[in-house]
Amino acid sequence: MTTYTAVHWQPVTTAPDGLSESPFWHPQENRLYWVDIPGRRLARLAIAGQMQSQGEVDYWPMAEEPGCIAPVQGGGLIIALRGGIYLGPIWGGPLQLLAAAPYDTTQLRFNDGKCDAQGRFWAGSMYEPRDKADGVLYCLSDRGLHAMQGGVTTANGLAWSPDGRTAYWADTAAHQVRAFDFDAATGQLSAERVFHQMTPKPAGWTWGSDTPYGGRPDGAAVDSEGCYWSAQYEGQRLVRLSPSGEVLAEVRTPVPCPTMPCFGGPDLKTLFITTSRQGRSAQELAQYPGAGGVFAMRVEVAGLPVNEYVGHRSSPA
Repeated sequence: MTTYTAVHWQPVTTAPDGLSESPFWHPQENRLYWVDIPGRRLARLAIAGQMQSQGEVDYWPMAEEPGCIAPVQGGGLIIALRGGIYLGPIWGGPLQLLAAAPYDTTQLRFNDGKCDAQGRFWAGSMYEPRDKADGVLYCLSDRGLHAMQGGVTTANGLAWSPDGRTAYWADTAAHQVRAFDFDAATGQLSAERVFHQMTPKPAGWTWGSDTPYGGRPDGAAVDSEGCYWSAQYEGQRLVRLSPSGEVLAEVRTPVPCPTMPCFGGPDLKTLFITTSRQGRSAQELAQYPGAGGVFAMRVEVAGLPVNEYVGHRSSPA
């Protein structure tokens, strides 16, 4: 394993979010998009060249917490809010309900998600009491919103291999990333297996403890070599896993709680990360005032372009 400790992370934002998540690079607009979950808002920022931001972050307030977003073919966004999945045709404009949330919104909300290469929108739920694995992975297509997989507490880390034959899905609470065979034509997941198991948090561990802790898997992205980049929440690092689940590299992050990476820039060799400050101690925030910000660094291997939602043109069986 290679550990990169002296990497050059550049701040992309100047004012932190509560918990920024779900970043994606929009190649037609040269913009980075993301959500601020507790802030109940979407965000976007124009990026010039490789890492130079242009202007101020443009925010779009939401009535509920946004878990994830994805671009829509032809323009607009698809947005998973606590109460359902919506289409936002115009930035800042009215939303159109596509599917109501199929769960108890007092106990669960949508969390991590994105589109597959066929243009279906996938979003996982998280069980907020976090004492049982009631989170579910849903897929939205022309046949409606369907539950495709369950058995997690906090759905995270959704991604696909470059050939589209393997899907990845993490349960943050279980410190586990799972892999599945993926049928692109039907959207079906099969042959579930443990892709990578992280070491659980030691009992009684708190930030600043002398006891080592590498974090737990949050959001993820896959690069063009098929390697899975996983943000390790509270671990202050990203790990790059081979297609067989081996840790190839560890990249230290500028703040303790990275939430999700994505690849962007004209050559897809700029790695962006969103981060969190929600619920962190005053001592930790004093040491890491940039927590909740968005950061970027250059990498050698390009990522994969974002998949767009194509509306009602494809369906799982």
